[in-house]
Amino acid sequence: MIGFNLFTACKPNVKPSIDVENLNFNDFNAFIKISEEGYVTIYSPNPEIGQGVKTSMPMVIAEELDVEWDKVHVVQAPLDTKNYTRQLAGGSQSIRQGWTALRETGATTKQMLINAAAVKWGVEAADCAASKGIITNKKGEKLGYGEVVKEAATLEIPENVTLKKPSEFSIIGQNATNVDLDKIVTGKPLFGLDYKEEGMVYAAVVRPPSFGEILDSFDAAEAKNVSGVIDVITIGEKARNFIESGKNNWTFKLSTSDKVVVIAKNTWAAIKGARAIKATWKANSELESTEFHDEKLLSLLDGDTLTVRREDGNVTKAFAEADKVIERTYHSPFLPHSCMEPMNFFANITSDKVHLVGPVQTPEYAAQVAAEMLGRDLAQVHVEMTRMGGGFGRRLYGDFVYEALEISDKIKKPIKMVSTREEDVTSGIYRPAIKYRIAAAIKDGKITGYHLKEAAINDNMYGLIPHFFPAGCIPNYKVSTANYKSNITTGAWRAPYTNFLGYAEQSFFDELAAALNQDPVQLRLDLLENVKDTTDEKIQYSGKRMQDVIRLAAEKGNWNKAKEGVYQGFSAYYSHNTHVAEVAEVVLKDGVPVVTKVVAAVDCGIVVNPTGAINQVQGGVIDGIGHAMYGNLTFEGGKPSSRNFDNYRLIRMNETPKVEVHFVQNELSPTGLGEPGLPPAGGAVANAIHKALGKRLYKQPFAEELESNILA
Repeated sequence: MIGFNLFTACKPNVKPSIDVENLNFNDFNAFIKISEEGYVTIYSPNPEIGQGVKTSMPMVIAEELDVEWDKVHVVQAPLDTKNYTRQLAGGSQSIRQGWTALRETGATTKQMLINAAAVKWGVEAADCAASKGIITNKKGEKLGYGEVVKEAATLEIPENVTLKKPSEFSIIGQNATNVDLDKIVTGKPLFGLDYKEEGMVYAAVVRPPSFGEILDSFDAAEAKNVSGVIDVITIGEKARNFIESGKNNWTFKLSTSDKVVVIAKNTWAAIKGARAIKATWKANSELESTEFHDEKLLSLLDGDTLTVRREDGNVTKAFAEADKVIERTYHSPFLPHSCMEPMNFFANITSDKVHLVGPVQTPEYAAQVAAEMLGRDLAQVHVEMTRMGGGFGRRLYGDFVYEALEISDKIKKPIKMVSTREEDVTSGIYRPAIKYRIAAAIKDGKITGYHLKEAAINDNMYGLIPHFFPAGCIPNYKVSTANYKSNITTGAWRAPYTNFLGYAEQSFFDELAAALNQDPVQLRLDLLENVKDTTDEKIQYSGKRMQDVIRLAAEKGNWNKAKEGVYQGFSAYYSHNTHVAEVAEVVLKDGVPVVTKVVAAVDCGIVVNPTGAINQVQGGVIDGIGHAMYGNLTFEGGKPSSRNFDNYRLIRMNETPKVEVHFVQNELSPTGLGEPGLPPAGGAVANAIHKALGKRLYKQPFAEELESNILA
């Protein structure tokens, strides 16, 4: 028998694989290394959280460097504030903020390589050109990048380089496979949980079971008898001192309680030992419940302590003179982030170095916190980023980082802190519960006044949202906010605030369209005419770009042309600098609404990697639908009601609709994409369900609202 490789045999012109990782690379700059064989290593500076930047950011560099993508090897860069800027994953800003700098990095390196070749040939650099890693001159001579890389690295860095026109792109705009795909599917070490070092021990942390409690006492006798357990300690003093110093720059409240930590030889022993700890806790503040939160938020909406964030015209007069006023209140629950990879982090604190490794969205902030908490020079702190098994905002916050560094500092060993999913859900950072009350004044068949009130747990919508749609579209417009300061820790959750506001606002506009006897799509298009030529610098969205995505979604979604038995809902929203419109389709199965399809139209400027971009939009839509339909975390006595996926409802595979994605084609700089697909999803589904059942949804999760108040 003749042996052959089936996969190779089925592909024409297969190139033999090259062990790129073991080639001899020459350092060029903080982003690029080039081997003599012409292979290029590109360092990806930002944390990879599943949003695809480890693939797309190097694509931008490779485009301007003018190398073949199959000769590029990508490596995750460590934290390096000297050579990189904005090394964080948040706000869907990585590509948007890095676009020009990444392009200039590639173009500058390319020009230096051309300059080196010109010197070697004794010709003018202007008479040379580069393409696909090969430099040529007018005589037809050729040199590969690898043949001049050493000389090029010694040359003066050119200040002004020419960037390609979008029409010249050969890598940007082409589908690229995730650079980590092979390692992901074959189980190679990539994630924080994979990281190990010689002599490392494992730590499991016992935290307060309720928000508002602190440690009173504990018995560790049974835990110490668990095979593999090395020691039991407490931590918390350094965190308290850090908080009391006033230097806490995290946007969430750090715990001041002591915590019990079990140190063990392996993860299971640490977790088993932690479960054997007999701890008693005492309340040091209100042990809050969901009922308590509902009362507080409603009282804020009814009260007079709201802060005005934006006010145009005379809203009071508009409502006083209205022919009709429509007012609705929308309710959202707390939500955990439900990352597939629970929180974990590695720390090794020695006398001369603070070594931190793990999945964190904000490595620079983590380094700053470490330096402050330990009283060390920031230069001593070295942070390495691993790939993250989900984040959605949860890993913006450093609670797991300061736990790991305090443990290592106390026991003087390298440690890996690992949380269970139950610990993640019950002692995490949550999307805050929020209520919106929206009122509109209608006069002579037009919307003349609009007032949005927000009552939130802990923090209110950030500064830009009052200037999103429909700001500028309605002459008398007002946004007011209030909050209740809770001891439950809250923070960013994928598409902060807009993840719920998008549903509330877009559902409300469908009601306005019905009251005005207008098509929902046409109502939005007409309102946006008022901001097409706005001079209001605070308004971030574009009326024209929003109209374009609305028209594209309506066209591709066959708006108002659905087959019998298919009910459509529309929604359009702007967030993270990107305009998105969606058409959701719902059918009734045994009287229960089921989402079968969503068509999304997106204007995010130039699409760097279409495959990754489609994935981001599809993921955002499914995430938005899943949490709007099912997500709910309640509290009783300060304790979360859910602990794991057995009693915290997520969307399931058979419940996910087909998601069809269309991009507006333009040559504008890229904008965010990890989050903008999510906010419109809930509104599109709610509006489609109304078409199917004739009932409006005002409370998330929809499934519980349908079961208790509509389908019952």
